[in-house]
Order: sequence, then structure tokens, then C-alpha cells
Amino acid sequence: MPAAQYAASRHAVWLGAAAIITDEVGRILLVHPTYREDDSWLLPGGVVEVGEHPHVTCRREITEELGLDLPLSAVLAVHSFSAHHPDLLPGTSCPGEIRYVFDGGTLIPDQVESIRLPREELSEYAFLETRDAMQRLRPVDGQIMLAAYRARLGNTATAHLADGRHILDVPPLDRHDVHVRYRPLWDSPLHRGPVPDLLPVQQAWAWCFVPDGRVVLVADPGPRGTLPMLPGGTVEDTDATPEDTLHREAAEEAQLTLADPVRLGWVLDETGKVYGGVGPNARLRLAARVTAVGPAAVDPATGRPFVRLLATPAQAAALLGWVPPGARQAQLAVDTARERWGLPAARPAAIEEIPAEGMRLS
Repeated sequence: MPAAQYAASRHAVWLGAAAIITDEVGRILLVHPTYREDDSWLLPGGVVEVGEHPHVTCRREITEELGLDLPLSAVLAVHSFSAHHPDLLPGTSCPGEIRYVFDGGTLIPDQVESIRLPREELSEYAFLETRDAMQRLRPVDGQIMLAAYRARLGNTATAHLADGRHILDVPPLDRHDVHVRYRPLWDSPLHRGPVPDLLPVQQAWAWCFVPDGRVVLVADPGPRGTLPMLPGGTVEDTDATPEDTLHREAAEEAQLTLADPVRLGWVLDETGKVYGGVGPNARLRLAARVTAVGPAAVDPATGRPFVRLLATPAQAAALLGWVPPGARQAQLAVDTARERWGLPAARPAAIEEIPAEGMRLS
């Protein structure tokens, strides 16, 4: 085949580059372009120019759109977009697109304050919870955003997508539509001493460690996605102690058998609104060893089985949305597990789902 004919026969597509950038709470940064007729939002990024590499495009666009110079630490997703995808507006001539999504990191408050938008191109920006971000993005853009962000949260390999769907194995966070349980205003300190005698304990949650230093998270499926939490729950009248609550809830929710629960401290809930407005109460935080994980079962309180995940304590803190206090609490739990039981610090690893049949612990 002549060179010109061969060149003309090659598949040609657009190239794009975007970034996942978050605030300290873990919310996603989106920008609102002035030129989109459907009023949809976008991840920061843009079009790869002739002769430009996607990572160069991404850094250039971040600087042009936000006024920030950010390093890129990883390729979170690569997406192939069809020329006839239904999310293309009528009349749009597109040969298809390959989009790279990079990790733009987390902005500290001073960086957020320094954001400057080109007003002729972008009217505003916002940091949004993933479920809210989905409402502002075109459906396929939302699917790309979630896959890329979950690759970052779950420490999985680069997500490879075609028209918004994984083309390889679907990671657990995507398979179960897991979202961060954001608590942007949750900044209550962890009190290390005993709970005051007149302050009732309404909740007992624990960092439940398996032998390799990871912890178990349970995630409750709902109509707007699956939200993670630590094993544990509300202290019932039939529970003699908060530790009894922990053993009962861990068995019911995640089929965990626990040993040696240790109180890490307590967090003040000033209103008790979630418990019917009972007033000031304590939410107890503990650490415990997992000695057995049984087969998945239906939780009697909800009538459905919970998703059971294994994550490093740092990954768990990010998914729980407890911001800096959560990271400090996770480190306290790690230190306690090492000192009490000789457990190692968990190595960086991808988040895994506990098999339905349970698992053996060495």
C-alpha cells in the first residue's frame, strides 16, 4: 500500500486530557464552560493540540483555566469515545475521541483561594460530591469521572473505558457504585479519655483489622449509590456495653468475629439529631482484631446484604470522608494495632471485596 493511502486508512480521532482535582474533603473540582448549549459541566482539561502530548495538554489547560501549576502523579483513566455516542449533541461532527484522565492531586485552601478563571471561557467552578457532580456532567463524562476517581481512591490500575464502561475487570468500587461518605463539616476532635458518666454512648464503630494490617469496611447499597462505613452501629437497650454493640453489629453487617476491642476515644455529637434529637451524646471509636470472616448474609436491620471491602486504613479514612480528623484517627488505630497485637502497617494495595463465601485468616 502506498504511504499516502496507508496514512489515509488509519483511524483518526480527537485527543483530550482532563484531571481529577479534589479539595481536602475529597470533593471533585468541576468547571462550568460558557460555550456548552446543554449547560453541562466539565473536569478541568481540554483539547490536545497538534503535536502535543496529553500530559502536556493537561498541565497547560489547568494553568489556563485555573491559574494553577499542578504536577500530575498518575494516569487514572483512558477513555475511548464513539463517533456516534448518544451524548454527542445533534449536529456535532466527531470522529471519536481518546481522553486521558490524570491525577491532579488535592488542593490546600490557599490554592483554592488562588483559582482564577478565564471568564470568557468558564463562568464558575465548584467542588462537588461525586453524586452531585454526576448531575452536572453529561452521563458519559460522569462515568469517566467516577472511574478515574475510584481508581485513585482504590489504588487500582489505570481504568480503561469504552463509551463510559470498563473494558477489563471492573474494580469493586465501580462494581458496587461506591461513593465517598462526605462529611465536610465533621471536625469534632477525638477525645482520648473515658466518656463522662452523664454522657450517653449512642454509637460504637471500630477499625477492624485483619492480620495484614488492612481494615474491613461495610457499604450499604442505596438508590443513589453505595456508602461505606466502619463496622458497628447504634447501641441498643439489649446491649450491656458498647463493646457488645460492636460484636453484634459486626456479626450482623459483615459476618465478622472480633477479639480484643480497644477504645480509642469518643467524638461528641452535640444534638443527637440522627437518634431522634436525644441531645449531647458520645460516638465511641474502637479498634479490634478480626479472627474470622463468615459467608455473606442478609443484615437483619436492612433486609439486604452489605458490601464488604478490605482497604488500608488511609483508604478507609478517605472513603469515610472524615477529612484530617479521620486521617489522624486512622493513624491512631494503626499505632494501636501495632502496639497491642503486633500487626504490620498495611502496604499500599488495591481495595478488594471480601468473597461471598468469606475468607480464611492466617
